[in-house]
Amino acid sequence: MNSVVDQPDIALALVDLERYPIENLDAGRGAGFLASCREQMERHGWCNLEGFVRSEALSMLADEANGLLPTAEVLTIKRTIYQGEGDPAAPEDDPVRHQYVHTATQLADDQIPVDTKLQRLYRSDLLTDFVRRVQKKDTLYRCADEFQALNVVALQPGSWHAWHYDTTECTVTLLLQAAERGGEFTFIPNSRTDDTEDRDTVDGFLAGDMSNARTFDRGAGAFTLFRGGYSLHGVTEVEGSQPRVTAILSYSELPGEVISDDINIRIYGSRVEKILAARKSAG
Repeated sequence: MNSVVDQPDIALALVDLERYPIENLDAGRGAGFLASCREQMERHGWCNLEGFVRSEALSMLADEANGLLPTAEVLTIKRTIYQGEGDPAAPEDDPVRHQYVHTATQLADDQIPVDTKLQRLYRSDLLTDFVRRVQKKDTLYRCADEFQALNVVALQPGSWHAWHYDTTECTVTLLLQAAERGGEFTFIPNSRTDDTEDRDTVDGFLAGDMSNARTFDRGAGAFTLFRGGYSLHGVTEVEGSQPRVTAILSYSELPGEVISDDINIRIYGSRVEKILAARKSAG
């Protein structure tokens, strides 16, 4: 969890410390702020911090992301709500077997240069420790996977993000650019636990019943922690003329954790498949 050598922690320059004093969470305003974040996570399953990065910092981060997106792949992602292929033992019309499809322009970690402000913010020890403490974890590490650690995902107008559960307990995102219209983060709060799932609500939601769905406003610059492994969620169709651009920051309680080649190929497609195949051939 080392920061870039000989450079101050960039979170001190990018985060609005007047509103969000992450530099000192042990006393005064910082301790009260941390307690509030923890209370939100415990009560709602999310903590949403509007304007987390300062406006001028947000412009720089969004410019970096938009400058890199032309090098990204446009991926067509097909998956069940549980991310896998579905339960072959379930009836054919069971929603758990249905595969939802969405299209996204996606930068993997290895496509985001280490000297960008976006990478430096992700690799900030201050930010990592803040995320750890909000979740009440004893330890937390930035993901070590060369593709999954930090991603930038753009949903173009007409695109949406298919309904799903995350494979990790907590998802951390920074909204770099909001859609002009639509592109709403939508979810069913606490729709499952480690042992059970509210299938009636989930099945109704997948059939179009939005009465139990929730959403909250997320403007550009919002930093969100969300228990995505326990609440079915997605993003509604993006409308207007500009894409919705999000940075996804991945963490793990295990040091050095990497993702399997099969999962990385399924997520990132042919570019990563070629990289991994070339390594096997060379090695």
